Amino acid sequence: MKGIFISIEGMDGSGKSTQIKYMKDFFEARGHSVLHTREPGGTAIGEKIRELVLNNDYQEMSDITEALLYAASRAQHVKEVIRPALNEGKIVLCDRYVDSSMVYQGSGRGLGYEAIKSINDFATSCLTPDLTILFDIEPQMSLQRINIGEEGDRLERETLDFHVKAHSAYMELANMYAERIKVIKANRVIEEIRGDVEQLLEKLLKGGM
Repeated sequence: MKGIFISIEGMDGSGKSTQIKYMKDFFEARGHSVLHTREPGGTAIGEKIRELVLNNDYQEMSDITEALLYAASRAQHVKEVIRPALNEGKIVLCDRYVDSSMVYQGSGRGLGYEAIKSINDFATSCLTPDLTILFDIEPQMSLQRINIGEEGDRLERETLDFHVKAHSAYMELANMYAERIKVIKANRVIEEIRGDVEQLLEKLLKGGM
C-alpha cells in the first residue's frame, strides 16, 4: 500500500503548526498511521544543517550555499524518513518542502525557479507531494504575528521586501501547480480554517483531488 505525502506551506505566522496538529488528529481518528516531520530538519543530519543555515552568525553565507544546504537536508530527509514512511503506507505530513526553496531561494534570493527545481529534483529523485496545503497570509501580518525582535533566524529577519517577494512567489506557484497546491486563507478564525482543511482531506481520501 502506497502512503500519502502532504506538504504544508505558508509564511511564518500563518498557523501551520496548529493546523498540522489537527491534520494528524484527523487522519489518526480514521485509523491511519501518520508521520509528522519538518524541513529543514527531520533527521539528525538535517537538524544540524538547520542550525547552520538559520544561524544569524553566518550572514556571509552565499545564496547558492544556502540553497544547496536546504537541498542537502532534503535529500537526507527523503532517503531516511519520507520514502520509507510512504513505502510503509503511512501518511506523511511535512512542514515545508521544495516549494519553500522555490519561494525563499528561487524568488527571495533571486536564484530562479529553474535552478532550485533542478537541484531539488536531484536531491529528492523528483518525489512530489500528493497534496500541498498553502496557508495564505499577507507578509505584513506574518511579521506582526511572529514578532521577530532579536530572536528571529536568518530568514525571519530579512527585509519586508524579501518577504513580499516570497508571498508573491507562493501565489505564483499556486497558479502554476493548481492541481497540487490548494490555498487556504489564514487570516480567519481557526475553526473556519479547520473546516476548509477537513474538506480537502476528505476529498483526498476519496481520491478526488
